[in-house]
Amino acid sequence: MNAPQTLTAERTPEQKRAAVRRHLLRQLIAELILPLGGYYALRAAGVNPWVALIAPALLIVGLVAYHAIRERRVDAFALFTLSMIVVGTVMTLVTGDLRTLMVRDSWIFGVLGLWVLASLLTQRPFIRTTSRAIVTAKIGEEGYREWDARWDNDSRFRSQLRVLTAVWGIAFVLDALVRVVLAYTLPIDAIPLVSTLQWLVVLAVVIVIHNIYVTRNGLKV
Repeated sequence: MNAPQTLTAERTPEQKRAAVRRHLLRQLIAELILPLGGYYALRAAGVNPWVALIAPALLIVGLVAYHAIRERRVDAFALFTLSMIVVGTVMTLVTGDLRTLMVRDSWIFGVLGLWVLASLLTQRPFIRTTSRAIVTAKIGEEGYREWDARWDNDSRFRSQLRVLTAVWGIAFVLDALVRVVLAYTLPIDAIPLVSTLQWLVVLAVVIVIHNIYVTRNGLKV
């Protein structure tokens, strides 16, 4: 996101890109490689589908705890995702239906989408909150504070962050609906892979839209 010159002076463009790559790599490991790779590795070893789905979630618990201890703050987004995993797992244990567990991600993305859209009514819309990690990685804590301070005196900046928030909220809700259909129509072992692939397609489209909007409106840092 574009900001005054004082925000960008401390780091070179290459340092910014490297910082963002490190951040995205951590996200990729926590949100894609561990859940999906863990499931199929356990299934290949003959582990029950229930255990194969739940076990990777336990790894995410460890990562959330490690991040909270290291950064001395709790990532609200990660905590929210983790809580929805727990809720979905408990519901499955109560109903005894494996496909309910497969729909777990639909619950996560559906509720997340509604929460994102609801944040439009607050002073901290989704994009304003979630941009902290990337903005901080690129220009540091002080740069982030200057970037975030624009919210208080720049109405155009507020409108732009709300537009981006709406785009992500709608994408999450639509993705959740697709996941429900997939969970109740595909073979059990095909669901994690197909759901992940369709999410990657949705994510790619939203990221392209996001980047085009950010570039055209001068929001990059």
